[in-house]
Amino acid sequence: MKKLMIGMTLSVAIAVVMTVAGCADKGAATGKPVGDLAAGKTIAERDCKGCHGVDGKGLAPGIPNLANQRQGYLMASLMEYKDGKRNHAALKELATRMSEADMQNVSGYFASLPAVPNSVAVDVKHSSPYEQGKVLAEACAKCHGEDGNSKAAGTPSLAGQQPHYLVAAIQEYHQGERKATMMKSMLRDSDKLEIEHLALYFSAQTPTKRGASARGDAAAGEPLTAMCSGCHGARGVSADSHTPSLAGQDAQYLAGAVKAYRKTRQNWGMQRYVAGLSDQDIDHIVAYYASQDPQPAGSVATSTQELADKCNRCHDTEDATASKAPKMRGQDKDYLVMALRAYRDDKRESSTMHRMSVAYSNAMIESLAAWYASQPAK
Repeated sequence: MKKLMIGMTLSVAIAVVMTVAGCADKGAATGKPVGDLAAGKTIAERDCKGCHGVDGKGLAPGIPNLANQRQGYLMASLMEYKDGKRNHAALKELATRMSEADMQNVSGYFASLPAVPNSVAVDVKHSSPYEQGKVLAEACAKCHGEDGNSKAAGTPSLAGQQPHYLVAAIQEYHQGERKATMMKSMLRDSDKLEIEHLALYFSAQTPTKRGASARGDAAAGEPLTAMCSGCHGARGVSADSHTPSLAGQDAQYLAGAVKAYRKTRQNWGMQRYVAGLSDQDIDHIVAYYASQDPQPAGSVATSTQELADKCNRCHDTEDATASKAPKMRGQDKDYLVMALRAYRDDKRESSTMHRMSVAYSNAMIESLAAWYASQPAK
């Protein structure tokens, strides 16, 4: 009799687990919330309304709207807080106290609510960082060329250069770490986002070769670049958004830049390597890189809509396979900014999202978040 009771108890437990799992699968397949929605409302009123409201609207900037969100995403989020894959002390404690059925019920409740009306959602065209950068670049055209391909000896071309490197370089001029009075004076009133806009515009342009060096032997320079290629890429074409490409760059500028690491520019690795080079070695290295064909930086989205189109493949679809991808239209902008930065900086676990966003500057993230926040929720 005792064995029979144990067997019955196990059967009931297994049936409950299978029912919850079955409901989750059914909800993903139909797109309709499943679970005990009344019980979910009770949990929401008790535990969630302080931040998300009973109607699923975030009560402060940075708090996401939950109303009409996909149930599969909400359920997965609670599990990530419970397992420590997302960092939020209060939500981890709350999720730890919930059973799987509780999570199913409360996520089903919020998913069943109508989308939060967004008074600023007017579905307008949004000015992209690229477009804003193009306007800012007009001030640079005299020296660096309208499209970033300079024709002035000693002045670097910026077209196709790696975007994060450009941001760092501009900031070094801005902060006086690179010695160029004109550059510092031109950029003294620029903020971080404007610098990112400018870098994005130039990195999206197609670079052209500046011409052969008047000094040095390219053939003699090639073996001397073995150490350089570890960071700057084969033949000077960088694959790292933080490291500049050297291929096809102005020879006079390259020579001056390399020699500057002997005295003024601060970079431990460059300083150590350059210290062992003679002036003739530098001339050979510069001649080699100046003779190479430049390549543009990796694909750079030139509009916010282009960025959004990539995101919409998962986030703006009714495909059941995307049930764990959140809806983003009409979402709180500050929350989206924080979430996207967390994925980019690898502070949230998602290899797909990290790969997608690793090249995004803060300006791109701000623009993308603003675009989604401006769209009507659906």
